[in-house]
Amino acid sequence: MPSAAELQHTLAKIASLTGTSLHTGAKVSLQIHPAPVNFGIKFKRKDLADEPTIDATIANVKTVERATTIGEGSMRVHTVEHALSALAALGVDNALIEMDANEPPIGDGSALPYVQAIKKAGITPQEAPRLLFHAREPISIESKGGSLLVLLPGEEFRISCTQAGPDGRFTQFMSTVITPAIYEKEIAPARTFVYYEDVKGLMDKELIKGGSLENAIVVRGESILSKEPLRFPDEFVRHKILDIIGDLALSGRAIRGHVVAVKPGHGINTDLARMIAKIQEVAAAVLPKRNFPPGEGGLDINEVMNILPHRYPFLMVDRILSFEGDTKCIGIKSVTINEPFFGGHFPGHPVMPGVLQVEAMAQVASVLMLRLSKSANRVGYFMSADAVKFRKPVFPGDTLYIHAELTKSRGNRLAKANCKCVVNDAVVSEGELMFTFLDK
Repeated sequence: MPSAAELQHTLAKIASLTGTSLHTGAKVSLQIHPAPVNFGIKFKRKDLADEPTIDATIANVKTVERATTIGEGSMRVHTVEHALSALAALGVDNALIEMDANEPPIGDGSALPYVQAIKKAGITPQEAPRLLFHAREPISIESKGGSLLVLLPGEEFRISCTQAGPDGRFTQFMSTVITPAIYEKEIAPARTFVYYEDVKGLMDKELIKGGSLENAIVVRGESILSKEPLRFPDEFVRHKILDIIGDLALSGRAIRGHVVAVKPGHGINTDLARMIAKIQEVAAAVLPKRNFPPGEGGLDINEVMNILPHRYPFLMVDRILSFEGDTKCIGIKSVTINEPFFGGHFPGHPVMPGVLQVEAMAQVASVLMLRLSKSANRVGYFMSADAVKFRKPVFPGDTLYIHAELTKSRGNRLAKANCKCVVNDAVVSEGELMFTFLDK
């Protein structure tokens, strides 16, 4: 049974906010409604005749100047990042955001009003696993303006951010794990800010119509202009982290990894979200999701051991899930921290050796060949392994889906198979194996 943190969540009841939009200056009433599993986050424009709804996904991002705008057709929703940031950081996966204008209320310039409204409504788990993105290798993107974002592998969501203004003014750094409690206390209260020299340009573009010293901090030279003092000495970098969380939520996945950001902005933030979404799309195309098949057609562990001579600690197949005709089959290997090789490969950073992934592929292919020959009284021996590639590391907690397809066989003595190991729909290793079979 998945833990509560591994389940999708939605609101227990409707959350409500009212106020003024930052860029359009319009008065707006907003409600966040509970939504069913796999619904995602959607915005509904109640002010339009047909009340159109739009998915808050990276595919719908239209502009990223001073705010993130999503749209479809002629319909737009501006400045979505604060609402999305609060929902993502508090662990809300499914919600419908209804509003009677084209931009959510800016509140005091932070995400705190959204956090307070969501917590007042309550958050409840749902009976479906969360959609996660586990960074398995570094992903980086850099802009011509000197901005840099890197996503590194990690088991938690962490952001390390360096903020630097024009001429290096108010350079700040912060690194923190993102949890609901930390976000509410340390990130959500941080307000948006603008440099005085940029204000006229934004007004000429008919932006920040609703901006004031009540909902934004203005930096003039080395001075801070605001209705209240800074909430944190490093409030600017905290707000940049707030924006990163909101923009990356557009990837549609809860991220597990370490984001390192230098001079981030909505443009490069959404570029990273787009890369994450593309990686997920490619992974899904490699192998469609499969349901665990019923008992017939596969082999349980006892039946596997009746066929293969391997035993602990060298049996690399826990079950054969299914056969497709006489030439294809799929097996699984559940990789746990109890595997004996993790003690030395590597201490403090357990990674499954690639050679054992090749062995797992060979064992599944052997089951297929022995089934074809209708004899389990034989042993398979490696002859060659060609075109072997290791694409991603395999960690404790992963489940290897091991695919084998016989491409050539000569009698019952010689066989060649194309094999691959898959984790979370991504190919982690593959190769073309040749082996021979001898009687025990």
